[in-house]
Amino acid sequence: MIVLTQNSFYMKKIILATLVTAGISFFSNAQQVKPVLTAKIKTPTVGCEECKSRIETYLLRYDGVMTAQVNWRSKITTVKYLTDRINIEEIKTAIANAGYDADDVPANEDSYKRLPKTCKKPEDGGPNKPPNIHKAPPPPKPQQ
Repeated sequence: MIVLTQNSFYMKKIILATLVTAGISFFSNAQQVKPVLTAKIKTPTVGCEECKSRIETYLLRYDGVMTAQVNWRSKITTVKYLTDRINIEEIKTAIANAGYDADDVPANEDSYKRLPKTCKKPEDGGPNKPPNIHKAPPPPKPQQ
């Protein structure tokens, strides 16, 4: 038969309280899941592989941008990013600072002027035939 003294009873309470406190602190300090979002941004002035490469390289320099994929044929840039480090407006501004329009954010004029002629709009001396044409592709013709 085990006889508990008052000291051993308090000792068990202290050990239990210590374990509970340690467990709570361990789980509260566990790595938080970082919120990740994927955004699709209209980039109507992107017209070739060189434009694609320039934007992807430029965006990947930013802290919080995980991936950047530019589809110059559909004029859409897809960006996966960490919301606690960067936001969508900063990403659009980054694209504009690279010299391209991004949704409602126009291209930075100085950056646009520094783009090679092949990456400019036709009205600014850029090409006006594929693959560098800087207009949205026409909708497909209905089949009869």
